[in-house]
Amino acid sequence: MKEENGMNTKLTLTIEKEVIKIAKEYAKEKGQSLSEMVENYFKLVTVKRIKIKEEQLSPKVKKLRGIIKTNEKLDYKQILTEELSKKYGV
Repeated sequence: MKEENGMNTKLTLTIEKEVIKIAKEYAKEKGQSLSEMVENYFKLVTVKRIKIKEEQLSPKVKKLRGIIKTNEKLDYKQILTEELSKKYGV
């Protein structure tokens, strides 16, 4: 997790061993570390509570910003929140 000054802070989680094993495999397939994956997930589920500064986004997410163009005014944060709720049951 990143503090205001951009420094990482260590976080200890207690998670079932099998879940960790599968999550590590998934993260590796996606070219991420497990820490990056967890951090990005936290950023996504807290998007309504905090404003994410551009410098806090991973390089992969920065590359994706603005690639989808539409004529409609979409509330992408609401759509993202709904889709994450469906996927993760949050």
